[in-house]
Amino acid sequence: MLPRWLALRHYAQLLLLLVIMAILPSSLQADSQPLSLQSWEYRWGDSPYDANSRPQWLQSDSTGWQSIDSPSNPPGRDGHEHLWLRTTVPVGDWNDPVLFITSINLIGQVYLGDELIYQYGEFDDQGKGDFAGWPWHMIDLPENAAGQTLTFRFYSYYTSIGLWGQVQVMERIEVLKQVIHDSAQDLGVSALVLVLAILATIFALIGPERRGFGSIALFAYASGLMLLAETPARQFIADNPLAWDTLRAGSYYTLPVALGLLLSYWLEGSAKCWITRLWVIHLIYLVLAIGLVQLGMVSLSLTFPIFDVMLALTLPVMLALALMRFQKLTLEQRLLVVSFTFFAPLLLADMAVAHGFVGWRSVPLSYGTLAFSLANAAIFLWHYRHTQQQLAMANETLEQQVAARTADLDRLVQELEGLSRKDPLTGLHNRRHFDTAFEHQCQRVKQHASQLSVLMLDVDHFKQINDDFGHDAGDAVLVEIALLLRHHLRDLDVLCRFGGEEFIALLPATSRIAAETRAKALLTSIAHQTFVHQSIPLRKITLSCGVATYPDHTQDPQKLLRLADEALYQAKHSGRNRCVVWEETLEEQGFMFGRQQPQ
Repeated sequence: MLPRWLALRHYAQLLLLLVIMAILPSSLQADSQPLSLQSWEYRWGDSPYDANSRPQWLQSDSTGWQSIDSPSNPPGRDGHEHLWLRTTVPVGDWNDPVLFITSINLIGQVYLGDELIYQYGEFDDQGKGDFAGWPWHMIDLPENAAGQTLTFRFYSYYTSIGLWGQVQVMERIEVLKQVIHDSAQDLGVSALVLVLAILATIFALIGPERRGFGSIALFAYASGLMLLAETPARQFIADNPLAWDTLRAGSYYTLPVALGLLLSYWLEGSAKCWITRLWVIHLIYLVLAIGLVQLGMVSLSLTFPIFDVMLALTLPVMLALALMRFQKLTLEQRLLVVSFTFFAPLLLADMAVAHGFVGWRSVPLSYGTLAFSLANAAIFLWHYRHTQQQLAMANETLEQQVAARTADLDRLVQELEGLSRKDPLTGLHNRRHFDTAFEHQCQRVKQHASQLSVLMLDVDHFKQINDDFGHDAGDAVLVEIALLLRHHLRDLDVLCRFGGEEFIALLPATSRIAAETRAKALLTSIAHQTFVHQSIPLRKITLSCGVATYPDHTQDPQKLLRLADEALYQAKHSGRNRCVVWEETLEEQGFMFGRQQPQ
């Protein structure tokens, strides 16, 4: 189940994300524009594996690949359920590159070179698996990914196979901004429609035309929830793609039922009988499809093509029957029929895009839903004088709910700011935060003639820890070291994970001697610490440290990083597990910034 997906605060939070993305500082802007992947090649079937259990088709000299313009539905499928695609990662000036994919049909793996970097869905021994939903994907790429071969493996029993929609290399922050931007309109319309659905429910409970308003409410709930379940930002609310697609299917399959109920309520004679038969057929399909999916007897993905064929036949018939009786409808009913007429072509266009009958493009379903919403709003205003007291009470309740969420919105802003500057593994500040803090401290010490010391620390033989005990153990060691560093440093000190197994600390108002004393005490404490992972004792863990102080070692505080790095390099070459304070002889010995340090 989706946790509290009907709560109003999710809409407010996601709309707030759009505002936050719009006002992010220019320093977070991408240095390179998004690049689409080009020069695709494909081959049907599944790769055999070599003696090392690696797919043989990952080898650059493997034959059998054919060129294709698009990574979706290559020619010659002929019942194949396995597909391999490959291309090359484009070159770009990236800070934090990711591969953004709108959707994968149905499950897949992504290899960079011969290394598996991403998997969506579970593959069994035969290379098959179950449908897991249609989310968008953001795949981390290493800094050296440019120019490397990117290979995809797919399994699909659906009508489509491969990649669908956008397939681009982008900055991570640009992906998030695009997702929020693409979701803002749908979220706003969905929120409006669901609020109107609640109001229609109130009219159905207290008003004279209960069936009519009940049908309007059902259509509003279905269309509003469908928009919510289709918006890319749904993954920020709950990361459960299959649950979202189940919600999308249920609300999507409910649309013709609600429309049929509403039209059959208005119409008479043979038109009413035909529309009743049609919506009953859709209701039976809704119950059977969702029921069989929940029982695990049918894949959710296979229920969509059948329904789309049904809807493509029945929806035009329903609307034609309604338009034939258009002159006999009331003003409110005519307004709703017009809004349905606007909504239907968009729904059919979305179906055509989803099944590949036309090229991928964004279909503005929210416009049709918005037209329906405006029609409902007109009806609600029309009936306002008869239900003024009830609407006033509902409005007061809504205002109270919005006011109660204000604190949650403030907390969300703080959480988003913290997440952008925190290392997810250790909880320490990241390099982005350090750059800002270091610039601030450099300006402060110049203005106030104060002292500033920098400690640059590196875990000794960290690669050996990963090799001997696994990367999980290495991560656990980094987390424990981060806790020890927090314990030994002051609250006013700035402690960051600089990258990999390297940490850095800014010590304001700290002399060279005090910084050296504190660093040595820290190294001694860690050297005597016993590290254990999953009840298995690890080998002795030590740190090497380089110290540099302004103004003792330089009259330019911006040079402290280079000096501390040179001192750390000397500590590594002097036997590790020691603290070295920078001195001019280090430069004379050639320990220059940027040289690779021993592990």
